[in-house]
Amino acid sequence: MKICIVSDSHDNRPLLAAAVEEAKQRGAQAVLHCGDVVAPTALRALQKFGLPVHVIHGNNMGDTYAMFMLAQEPDSVVHYHGQDAGLELGGRRIFLVHYPHYAHALAVTGDWDVVCCGHDHRPAIKQIDTIKDGTTLLLNPGTVAGVGPRATYIYGDLATLEFEICDVPGGK
Repeated sequence: MKICIVSDSHDNRPLLAAAVEEAKQRGAQAVLHCGDVVAPTALRALQKFGLPVHVIHGNNMGDTYAMFMLAQEPDSVVHYHGQDAGLELGGRRIFLVHYPHYAHALAVTGDWDVVCCGHDHRPAIKQIDTIKDGTTLLLNPGTVAGVGPRATYIYGDLATLEFEICDVPGGK
């Protein structure tokens, strides 16, 4: 299963949509958003792609009630999980949390195949050694909105656990 991982969209609908559109063209079957959507209506730009969007809120939460209501609309692609989420997709255990220091701590447990975070707007793909003598992938897609650094997202394959940091089309 191929996925698109974004974070820190900060209401930038055009860049968020551009990232998801490109990832879908490459075969993405789901979107993971690691927080800081801000206005839940920004996620409406993703409805047209028909991919499930798993989202948490981050520290710029915006209106959490509106986010919950958006996820409840008929035919909504949005799955709102609150402050964090433990998911199983493509046979992999994935954890979404906004903050990198929490993400690192969760990766070290060895309970997850992949841990995704955002917040610091610094894209990164790291192998973290776990207390169970294995490794966990720690993925930070940076900021899809290009707030500060360039606009980026992560595209990857859960079957092979191969991921890459991609520049958002039209981003700086």
